[in-house]
Amino acid sequence: MIDASSNTCNFARFDYTEINRIDPINLKNCPGEKGQPMINPAIDSEFLRYLLAQGCVPGAKLPSLGEISDEIGISMGKLREQFEVARVLGLVEASPRRGIRCLPYSFAPAVRLSLMAALALDGAAFRAYSTLRIHLEMAFWDEAVALLTDEDKAELRRLVQAAHAKLNTERIQIPYPEHRAFHLVIYRRLANPFVLGLLEAYWDGYEAVELSTYADYAYLQEVWSYHERIAGAIQAGDTQLGKELLVQHMQLIDKMGVSHEIPDTFKELQGVAA
Repeated sequence: MIDASSNTCNFARFDYTEINRIDPINLKNCPGEKGQPMINPAIDSEFLRYLLAQGCVPGAKLPSLGEISDEIGISMGKLREQFEVARVLGLVEASPRRGIRCLPYSFAPAVRLSLMAALALDGAAFRAYSTLRIHLEMAFWDEAVALLTDEDKAELRRLVQAAHAKLNTERIQIPYPEHRAFHLVIYRRLANPFVLGLLEAYWDGYEAVELSTYADYAYLQEVWSYHERIAGAIQAGDTQLGKELLVQHMQLIDKMGVSHEIPDTFKELQGVAA
């Protein structure tokens, strides 16, 4: 448990059989220990609590469902239902040869599933999610670019070259994989799985609403002209110019019929009338 009345963190072994409860905590001086939960999570699933108690170390092999069922005391039917939830959340995978193994934590599977449900109910929901994505990319731009390595910068240039090659062939191809990769490469060094998960889910939604399947040729050329200039600004160490180009680039999707809400502060940055 974490003692909120002191400046120290006292960690007790996590017991998945305990009643779920979130205690008042003081996080200021309690950064937590790797693999050790800060609190007993309020999760109504015996299997998920069991999984967290094991530490959910990526690559770790879990016992069979039969053994887990005996250990935590729930029926196989209920366990299978709870296991499927964990699988959909991207926490575990199962195969006949490899058995059940833990996966690295990713926020993307949960967000992706919810976003796909939202789009199935109302395709216009993508507009709202696009606005969220714009705010995220702008807010984390400076931090993300500062973390990029020389290898990352070279990859951005390679993606631009690959996209131009697709656009300049006799049978033109839409460089959607390169478009997705270009943006995700910029942010991939962030030590924030929630930002990364939200951005990854955006591109799944982009594909789901079929923005990846057709675009005006002039639009695609303009998009990749911006990408080339953004990559150049990053390579030159001009983070501010890169952000300004990103703002301009974000407005291009309006030409595809999806309007975006550009934050006022960044409109002012570009001299765009709010």
